[in-house]
Amino acid sequence: MSSEDGQRGGGAAGDAAPEQLALVREAVRKAKAPRAKPRTWRGAAVAKELPVARVLVDKGVLHLDRYFDYAVPEELDAVAQPGVRVRVRFGAGGRNVREGRREGGSLIDGFLVERVAESDYAGPLAALAQVVSPEPVLGPELLALARAVADRYAGSLADVLQLAVPPRHGRAEAVEMGGPPPAPAAPEAGPWRRYGRGEDFLRALADGGAPRAVWTALPGPDWAEEIGRAVQATLASGRGALVVVPAGRPAARVDEALKGLLGEGRHALLTADAGQERRYREWLAVRRGAVRAVVGTRAAMFAPVRDLGLVVIWDDGDASHSDDNAPFPHVREVLELRATRDKCGFLLGSWSCTVEAAQLVESGWAAPIVAGREQVRAAAPLVRTVGDGDLARDEAARAARLPSLAWQVAREGLKAGPVLVQVPRRGYVPRMACARCREPARCRHCAGPLEAQDGAGALPCGWCGREEAGWHCPECGGYRLRAQVVGARRTAEELGRAFPAVPVRTSGREQVLDTVPGTPALVVSTPGAEPVAEGGYAAALLLDGWAMLGRPDLRAGEDALRRWIGAASLVRDQGAGGTVVVVAEPTLRPVQALVRWDPVGHAVRELAERAELGFPPVSRMAAVSGTAEAVADFLGGVELPSDAEVLGPVPMAAPGPVSGAGPAAEAGRARRMGAPVRGEQWERALIRVPPGSGAALAGALKNAQAARMARGGSESVRVRIRVDPLDIG
Repeated sequence: MSSEDGQRGGGAAGDAAPEQLALVREAVRKAKAPRAKPRTWRGAAVAKELPVARVLVDKGVLHLDRYFDYAVPEELDAVAQPGVRVRVRFGAGGRNVREGRREGGSLIDGFLVERVAESDYAGPLAALAQVVSPEPVLGPELLALARAVADRYAGSLADVLQLAVPPRHGRAEAVEMGGPPPAPAAPEAGPWRRYGRGEDFLRALADGGAPRAVWTALPGPDWAEEIGRAVQATLASGRGALVVVPAGRPAARVDEALKGLLGEGRHALLTADAGQERRYREWLAVRRGAVRAVVGTRAAMFAPVRDLGLVVIWDDGDASHSDDNAPFPHVREVLELRATRDKCGFLLGSWSCTVEAAQLVESGWAAPIVAGREQVRAAAPLVRTVGDGDLARDEAARAARLPSLAWQVAREGLKAGPVLVQVPRRGYVPRMACARCREPARCRHCAGPLEAQDGAGALPCGWCGREEAGWHCPECGGYRLRAQVVGARRTAEELGRAFPAVPVRTSGREQVLDTVPGTPALVVSTPGAEPVAEGGYAAALLLDGWAMLGRPDLRAGEDALRRWIGAASLVRDQGAGGTVVVVAEPTLRPVQALVRWDPVGHAVRELAERAELGFPPVSRMAAVSGTAEAVADFLGGVELPSDAEVLGPVPMAAPGPVSGAGPAAEAGRARRMGAPVRGEQWERALIRVPPGSGAALAGALKNAQAARMARGGSESVRVRIRVDPLDIG
């Protein structure tokens, strides 16, 4: 392995010159001396050409985030090629064996990155122990992308490659694969004609261009076909395409659309549901160039597509696009990196619109693809609201939490088909808001969310920890606060009693339905688990809006609108009688955006407000969490950029429970999320920097974490770092 030259300190002022002269003479002597050829400890023969292998060891710790040099034995010369998996000896006696000065240590996995003629270290090198497989799985493009992702998220290259390269399966590597199929013909525009720039976007892809677009899809089932036509247009230009969706169900819909447009065997499907062997075989087909189109879930963002011409992400606001494993990359950011590095097309599509998507358009990095208002009105259902005033006057709502309007719409809808009932996921905990105008209660110092505590009069800030004793609403002057927690099970029971002759189906955490028949039925679903109904739903009830709008999250309004629009997009259009009832105050901005079906306008306003307050994505943020001692020690040692602002630390809650998971599974999930296990007392500090300082912040955090890891210590003194976390309050 290679050594790193340490820095030498100078002597006193009186003898500085003689010492410097001696150092110069020593450097000249070493430069003139012939460098020893690489050799191993036991004198085994090494490869005659390029005998040094630079290896990235599979150790996801920052202070080892570099390459190590090993000698290539002569018998491994033919198979030890760049990109293959290898095994090497690493560490002995509780410490890392630097420069291969003695054999020993445990065998660990790694990747052979490159072969060179000589090493920086002139002594004997430890030899490669084994080439696991001659299959080169780590190409230079994937390596460069992984390094860029690791740097952006203050993580290690080894951790990123664990996400990017799937586990090996021997039988999959033995499968013979042919060359890529011939390019298909350019597609017709089809449903893309409904959008102002839709046909131009397809034409640019087919002509070999690299257009970048943020696409607000019309409600209905055509989105998968529209993505398929964009992929077909890219393949027609002789290039590859990559589509990433949040879950297996939408992946299956895009898969079916591609089969209908391209035929069988023209693309790869990369999802966890496929199993290890099949997923690795599909991944190898992509790497070998046998297929040039990929659709998959989160890990597919690293798929090694050759001649990449287009990257697509669908529904970027879904939390599934953010990886739960270090360094926690987000699909949208990774695909933006790929579009920039590979100079390929970029398409971000959704029924709704995130603030990050609006920023891409505002900055000029991407162009908008939207339909005209006439097209939107023709495709969207009628949206009606039930506010607090309506509920107060409604006898049925006071008795059973199902407003009269919702009951009437459901009864009429059941005459024509199924009715969707969306209820909040159990475990949503609302933040505090003004009881009069529903404006979120925020800290006067940092604009973080104020939180209520049992038995306490003051409201602590969830970001900086300062307490607000005399809060009043800056919008209306009110001083009363409101919070509401609502469960989902009671809603399903009440619906069953209200409509005893109608079958009730549920779709949620325990069982997620993919489709339901077009016959009359009540379909109770949690957000994101809504099945597709044959012919569309006749109506939809979006209940307990405050349970989503009141979440302690900066994205609560944006996420509530995204979930509402996702459910309402499955309902028939207004011309066919489709109606949606949302139980939420009609004056609230997300509710108004749903009524007008204007997610882009909502995202643009949110972006403007966040810019004024210094919120992400206009600013960059990082969360540092751990025990109070560890967080304080880390913040005391990190060299942050001069324009960085530290908020907190404040106590941090453990993640919510998962149904059916045992203590060990819960603990593992918490560790992967960088969160405390139940019973642990953790704190979290937020570090905020203005635009342009994000890279400096990530570098400072990475250097400080590497220094702490190099010093060692117990798990209790470690800190978890997450750059651009989704849940900042």
